[in-house]
Formats: sequence, C-alpha cells, structure tokens
Amino acid sequence: MQESLQIYEDKMNKTLKALENEYMTIRAGRANPHVLDKIKVDYYGTPTPIQQVGNVSVPEARMIVIQPWEKSLLKAIEKAILTSDLGINPTNDGNVIRLVFPELTEERRKELVKDVKKKGEAAKVAIRNIRREANDYFKKQQKADEISEDDLSDAEDKIQKLTDKMISKVEKAVDEKSKDLLTV
Repeated sequence: MQESLQIYEDKMNKTLKALENEYMTIRAGRANPHVLDKIKVDYYGTPTPIQQVGNVSVPEARMIVIQPWEKSLLKAIEKAILTSDLGINPTNDGNVIRLVFPELTEERRKELVKDVKKKGEAAKVAIRNIRREANDYFKKQQKADEISEDDLSDAEDKIQKLTDKMISKVEKAVDEKSKDLLTV
C-alpha cells in the first residue's frame, strides 16, 4: 500500500513542479531567462531551445541579451521570438539580439495575476483528480479483498492529508507569484 501512496504523491509533486515551471515563464517586469524556455528556434530543420543555440545573459534588470553561437542564426532567433507569445520586439544589431522588457502597467500586472490564479486553480483540480484516482484504486483493492476496510480508511486519510498539503503548497506558490507580480 505504501508504494501505491508513493505513486500518487509523485504524481501530485509533478503537478506542483509543472505549475512552478509555468510560473517561471511569466515575467514580472524583470528580465528572467526562463521566459525563453518555451521558445524554439529552427536550427537546421530541428526545433531547438534558444539556450542551446546561443549564450543567454541578463546584463541589466530589464534586458536579456542572446548571443548565438553562429551569426547565421540571428534571423531564426529573431523570428522565433516574434512569433512567440512573449510580446517583446527583439533588436538585432548583427551580433546579438537584445530583449528590453518594459515596465509592466498596473493593468497588465492584474491580468498576469488573474492568469497566475487560473493556473493555480488548474493545478488544484489536477491534484484533486489524482486524489479521486487514488481513492478509486484503494476501493477496488478493498472490493477484491486485497486490503481490509481499515486499510482502505487509512489510505483515504493519508491521501486526503497529502492532497491538503499539496493544495496548500499550490496556494503558497500562487500567493508568492501574485505578490511578485504586483510589486513595482
């Protein structure tokens, strides 16, 4: 039974990790190289992450500089950024690409906070679905006489405690990211 509980705990942890990774790509007015994580560049016909085709640095609080390993990639990187949902126009000086992040307006900050909360709710739903899946699994085991009524009750208690713990972690992540976004 312990291994089964571990499987569901791992699934819940993966959900939390996915949410945290999602939050890393949301920019809060400061330049964070993680906003480029989802952007792929056409590198000789293969979609490749920007970090693998050049050097990404943050020389100032609101600027990211991308220096490609090969100059021929400048246009491809520029195109990938323009077609992404980043919402920033890259400047290409023939050697490097600069991304200057404008200060976020109050309105945009509030939109981003709504987005953060929506993603947090989706993570909570995913965790609750994992709880339901776990409870169904243990009920089937009990019906098949593989575990006793007491073991079922114990397993459901443990799953509920785990669910509560994970949901509070999600809420903490939502609060931290929201606070980060609203801080000017």
